[in-house]
Amino acid sequence: FFHGFDAEKDLIGSLANMSTSERIKAIQKMPETMKKKREIRNKVLREITEKSRRRGTQLSCCTQCLQETAVSFRRFGNTISEYFQLLWVWHKALKIIGAEFGTSVLSYFIFLKWLLNFNIFSFLINFSFITIPQFLAAEPNNLSFTGLELLTGAGYFQQTVLYYGFYTNATISKIKNGPSYNMQLAYIFTVGIHFVICFLILLFSMANSFSRNFVNPQAYSGNASRLLCTWDFNITNEKAVKLKQKNLSTQIKEHLTEVNKEAVNFSVTQRIGRIGVHLLSWFASLGTAVAACAGVYFLSINNLELFVKGRKNDLETQAAMLVLPLVATLLNTFTPFFYSWLGHMERFQTPGQQIYVTIARNIILKISIVGILCYYWVNIVSASESQCWETLVGQDIYRLVLVDFVFCLLGSFFGEFLRRIIGTTVCVSLGQPEFDIGRNVLDLIYAQTLTWIGILFSPLLPGIQMIAFSIVFYVKKVSLMRNCQPPRKVWRTAQMTTSFMFLLFCPSFLGVLSVIGVTVWRLKPSEACGPFRGLPSMYAAVSEWIHTLDNYIASKWVVWIYHNLITSELFFFILSGIVLIITYLYWQIIQGRKTMTELLRKQIIN
Repeated sequence: FFHGFDAEKDLIGSLANMSTSERIKAIQKMPETMKKKREIRNKVLREITEKSRRRGTQLSCCTQCLQETAVSFRRFGNTISEYFQLLWVWHKALKIIGAEFGTSVLSYFIFLKWLLNFNIFSFLINFSFITIPQFLAAEPNNLSFTGLELLTGAGYFQQTVLYYGFYTNATISKIKNGPSYNMQLAYIFTVGIHFVICFLILLFSMANSFSRNFVNPQAYSGNASRLLCTWDFNITNEKAVKLKQKNLSTQIKEHLTEVNKEAVNFSVTQRIGRIGVHLLSWFASLGTAVAACAGVYFLSINNLELFVKGRKNDLETQAAMLVLPLVATLLNTFTPFFYSWLGHMERFQTPGQQIYVTIARNIILKISIVGILCYYWVNIVSASESQCWETLVGQDIYRLVLVDFVFCLLGSFFGEFLRRIIGTTVCVSLGQPEFDIGRNVLDLIYAQTLTWIGILFSPLLPGIQMIAFSIVFYVKKVSLMRNCQPPRKVWRTAQMTTSFMFLLFCPSFLGVLSVIGVTVWRLKPSEACGPFRGLPSMYAAVSEWIHTLDNYIASKWVVWIYHNLITSELFFFILSGIVLIITYLYWQIIQGRKTMTELLRKQIIN
């Protein structure tokens, strides 16, 4: 016992004399459990603290204080990192989903969690720099709350920080001759910087996911390496061991299915028949999308006329505008079932082909409907006789988001729960349903697209979507576990998350940037509401601010950057060229790494 105690004491003493990086590597290489490693690390930190105290008489008071502060922060960070996984309740849920249903279904929930983090970030930015300052200058709300506003987004909510029209155009200052807060600049800069950060996050996430899943997808993907090199020997809990075994088994089945798939040879007649079926299916899907867009457009025109003619702001008139979001959501909910039926009729060789084709048809439908709505808001609502057209647009988007969330929950009940009841009791041949990945992913992209458009007109909309996504995660998880069966054909989908991010970026985010750009640069704000009232455009607030800074010598550098960089087409042309060159070099480096990995892999096999 004493020999073991002395050995541990010598070990802690030697670790305490190492540098931070060497100490971390030494502890990581120890053949001990994670719990034991944490105990050793904490003892080493205490030993370092005691040594620093013993040297306290030789060191200055300032140096000793800095050392103790650094050790305290390090210990606090270690404690936070230990308990963070315990607080993150979704970690275990994702492991269970991956083990039971494979990576194809898991990719949906990973994408949902990623979007939730995105909306948390957006909400914190808008709430901190736009909403909190508005609370200081807010006027009392004289409207009464009846409860119907939760569905319509009108009435009492019109005079709250939920909508653009409530925000002031004044400079907020609570202290006389003290610092002031320009709400116009805060509003446009917060929204602009938010979209720039979102753009960079999306690019980085796509590049990271592409590099991991497309460039080097075979790293650690061999079945031998999975069996021999990926087991975590620190797992001691029986349930965790069984879950890990099931997860590895599912991954190996997916890989074997992809490796052993055989190309099916069709005759000429069969090929012509399959091509004919595919063409008819695409003709039917595109015709359905065109008909849906036409119906939404004419309904929106009639809806606006009803609202403007009424000239009322009561809840009854606002409730009548629920017709538009209901029809748009019904089309987005039931048309994908028709597309899924078309996919089954086409009889694709692999489930991946069917899912990607279904996603393509759904994205055409949903983005077309969103595009028609954006045309309606930008060209018709903005030119209407409404006193505050921005708030009217914000209310439309609020209703669309809310109704879409309600139908998402109802879809889990009717589309999965009742389908399971029918398949297990009434028509046993149907069996339990499978989780429709394509339809559910496109629902998420549609909801996120509406949220991005609505940020300019309703700054707190990401907070509403954050709550909705949290509820959707738990509802979908429970519905998946209780109502759905694992895919009949096991298949590997490491690239699906990358595809989801690409779809979110290319048609969705870039389209939103176009709508926001037209609204900020071209449209005239309302005269009676919002922070940009009285200006020819929202961007005019920036131009006026630059003109004001031109009178101050200390701010000349800001004016120079604005005139020579921000408003210069040549600068953006050169910047685009640099980005293309960097992208090309990065692609060449990735290709080189891929070639080296393949050569090393072949040498290892030989």
